[in-house]
Amino acid sequence: MHCLFVGAGSIATEYAAELADSPLSLAGVCDLEEDRATALAAAHDCPAFTDLDTALSAVDAPLVVNLTNHAAHAPVTRTALEAGRHVYSQKPLALDEAAAAELLALAQDRNLALGCAPGTPDAPSQRRAGQMLADGRMGPVQLGYAYAHVGRVTDWHDRPGSFLSIGPLYDGGVYPLALLVSWFGPVKSVQTATTLDSWPEREPERPSAPSHVEAMLSFDGGLTVRLTASFYAPHRSREFYGLELHGDDGSLYLRGTGAMADSTTAVQYGRVGREYIDAPAQHPTQPYRYLGPVESLAASVIRGTPSRMTGRRGAHIVAVCNAIETAAETGESETVSDYGTAADSTPPPTVTPDRDWDGSREQAIRLPAIGFGCSRYRDGTYIDRADSIAAALDAGYRLLDSAELYGNEHRIGRILAAPGAPDRRRVFILGKVWRTNHRREHMLTACRSSLDELGIDAFDCYALHWPEALAHRGSLTRLAEKSVARQEALTFPEDDSGDIETDSVSLQRVWENLEALHERGWTRTLGLCNVSQTQLETVIETGTVRPALVQVERHPYQPQTDLIEYCHERGIRVVAHSPLSAPGLLDEPVLAAIAEEYGLSPAGVVLAWNVTQGVVPIPSSTTPSHIVENLAAAGQRLDAEACARIEALRQPDFER
Repeated sequence: MHCLFVGAGSIATEYAAELADSPLSLAGVCDLEEDRATALAAAHDCPAFTDLDTALSAVDAPLVVNLTNHAAHAPVTRTALEAGRHVYSQKPLALDEAAAAELLALAQDRNLALGCAPGTPDAPSQRRAGQMLADGRMGPVQLGYAYAHVGRVTDWHDRPGSFLSIGPLYDGGVYPLALLVSWFGPVKSVQTATTLDSWPEREPERPSAPSHVEAMLSFDGGLTVRLTASFYAPHRSREFYGLELHGDDGSLYLRGTGAMADSTTAVQYGRVGREYIDAPAQHPTQPYRYLGPVESLAASVIRGTPSRMTGRRGAHIVAVCNAIETAAETGESETVSDYGTAADSTPPPTVTPDRDWDGSREQAIRLPAIGFGCSRYRDGTYIDRADSIAAALDAGYRLLDSAELYGNEHRIGRILAAPGAPDRRRVFILGKVWRTNHRREHMLTACRSSLDELGIDAFDCYALHWPEALAHRGSLTRLAEKSVARQEALTFPEDDSGDIETDSVSLQRVWENLEALHERGWTRTLGLCNVSQTQLETVIETGTVRPALVQVERHPYQPQTDLIEYCHERGIRVVAHSPLSAPGLLDEPVLAAIAEEYGLSPAGVVLAWNVTQGVVPIPSSTTPSHIVENLAAAGQRLDAEACARIEALRQPDFER
């Protein structure tokens, strides 16, 4: 779609820089300053204008992108709408509510699209924070603190006059307001507000509007937020565009409500009683694009349903800003019109598989990119994993690898049931039956006990921990609470001669026993761990329920290439246990070199290599920083050359 840029200042160059990769094309540029209009137009081989009416008459562009200064937004948008053009405007939509309402009504009357910045609610870290809110872990969210420390515009902008004339509320305050409205719906009222005129005496240019604004806002959904917008507080202060939200069960911190790019530390979560922990992305993210919301608006026009959603939000935000100013002047609360705006729909990710999964390639179960191993065994000893498992859930891990052998299912259950934990549907729980419980009566008891300990109705996948059976010596429930000697006797039973005592349960029979659990609804899918391709083929050929996943040891020394290819061809997901623990692996120079290229640690390279190849690694750590680093590595993808260098580390005779 052709578009006309009105305004050729610094923000226009940001928009124009993205045109090369956009379905939009620039048909003309209009600016009151001829030199600026001509320079931008020449760079995009289109005509330049200094008069808007002339530009609208001369250019066949159904969409106007309004990139003028703050005070010009409303009159330029009005002129474009009256000329029958769809409009996307920089923020704010207007400086007074009446003008914003008039623009919205004009667009509605003429069935024209009207959009308004900021579009940053769709930026990567903001979207991730929104999904964390949507997964229910925070409980009712009742209190928030939002900052817009725009800073001394005389220091960082070459033309600060427009900013100084309107104050920080209409320029910076719109970022947290747009995000909060998109999450919680409209502001219902401004409870209180106050302003300051603080400014350094040495500055020759001073704001004509208050330099600092604070307000208490009540949202329709029950949230109360203290909003601070300031030119006086430097934009390098600790809080720039930070947002902190507190719920009954947890707190969320977003480093920048207006941030364009993502980072590992952009979003943090802390359940009540626990420290904040970084919650990085688990998938590759792209920086926010200025043209993104403009393209969405154009797409709505092409579909024949011109959107005014962000225009309504823009009008409501202008009404909020006006109400804050009035409340500051009168000392009384002010109600705010919503202009039909509402919270965006943000469905949280659900990883619980459907009960009727049939094992086809097209229906391979959906898994998180990375999981968290819950084994108590580490560095030759047993340790308590409760704190690290809670930290992993807080950081955003959504696959827990549990097993009755680990003896801590009851502790995991308490973590899952505690306030601040994610909704059960958002966590994939993999359970495993130990080798001493392969007979049906023992397996039924073991699975039922594990479900009760975890406090869940069904596993998302229940798997054989190992295919070979051992003799049964008793229940493994709460194994961690037994003495080490008793644990060893139960899990690796010995016969009278001191040898490990096996049991004669065939792989075909034990899979039938697992299928009985599936038939009872105790597990949604079934899996196998530590199997060969031949053993997997046996199960596929003889079983009724197809395996949904296979878990094997997998790392660069033992890449399991043939088995993974076999599984992926059949829609079977592969989970990699022990991805980092092979002796000497993380000291490999090749991994160090790739780590430097990608900004990862050697461990992160191994995890990213797994994820790149469609394998779900399940690292384990007791160190919060490593828990976060491992999760963040899942958001990286390696190129084919890097993967080939890693796979060259293969050791055909590798053994632990």
